[in-house]
Formats: sequence, C-alpha cells, structure tokens
Amino acid sequence: MSSERRKIGPEPLTEEAWVPFGWLPVADTDPRDGEHRLSFAWDDVHVNIIGHARAEVPETADGLRCQMLYRHDTHTQSVMSLDVPAVIAVAPAAVDFSNPADGASIHVFRLEPLEPLVLHRGTWHWGPFPIADDHVRLFNVQGLRYAEDNTCIDLAALGLDVDVQLS
Repeated sequence: MSSERRKIGPEPLTEEAWVPFGWLPVADTDPRDGEHRLSFAWDDVHVNIIGHARAEVPETADGLRCQMLYRHDTHTQSVMSLDVPAVIAVAPAAVDFSNPADGASIHVFRLEPLEPLVLHRGTWHWGPFPIADDHVRLFNVQGLRYAEDNTCIDLAALGLDVDVQLS
C-alpha cells in the first residue's frame, strides 16, 4: 500500500496527449476524418444521454477522489459533456494494476462542454465528473449491454487511488 496518495491535476485534452487512451473526433472536412472507427463486438451500438454527479465520488479539500476505474472490452465509447466542464481519469488498456508502479499510468484530463472524445476498447476510465457544478450531462455512445462488460478495478483497495486536484 502506498503511504501517500498521488495527487493529479487535470491536463488539457489534446490529440497528442489522448493517443494512449483513444482519439478525438475531427471535422468532416479534415483529411484525417475516418482514420479511426468505433468498434462494437456485440453489434449493440447505442446512443443516449447520461450524467454523473459530484456526489457519486468522495470530495477532497481541493477536488475529487478517484477510487475505481472501469473498462469495456467489447466496445469503444464516446462521450461529450453537453453543459459544464468536467474531468475524466484514464489509464491505458494494457495496464493491469498488478504492480504498484501501474498507478503512475493514470492521467486526468479536463473536458470542456461540446468537446468529444473516444475511448479505445479496454481503456480504463472514471467519470467524467463535473469540475464545479453538481452534475454533468453527457452525450454517450457505447454498447447497449455495457453493464455485462463493465470491469472495475478497486484502486483504493490496491492503495492506488488518486486525488484529482481541481483548485
């Protein structure tokens, strides 16, 4: 167990920084449009509006605590905040958190409203959670049967949970 919890401030969401976790959609006029594809092994692509509340996760003096990460091995996922700035914590799909050093693979990104992202299949993620507001509404594209493919890693039990610094 780690004796001191790691603190992470959100980094800006850029194409370069996001590469290990997925990709950022581009305009249809961009020559790179279509280089990436969504993938749904169960052929159950589904679009809906979801939300996350700050009350779902522990608050700290200067932010939120990320105690768990989730992943979907059968599909990619795309999310976009519709209304407020938010944060998302991620780790690459290849990380299995069997080594204490794996905690260093967790990154946190700031998402502005209407800024979409796509998670690769298997990318570990937490959130997005609102930065200052009580709730964030998210445009969400993922497998309809995501609950059957929603692996969770308990970072807190491994001593790898992190504090996401928001101020």
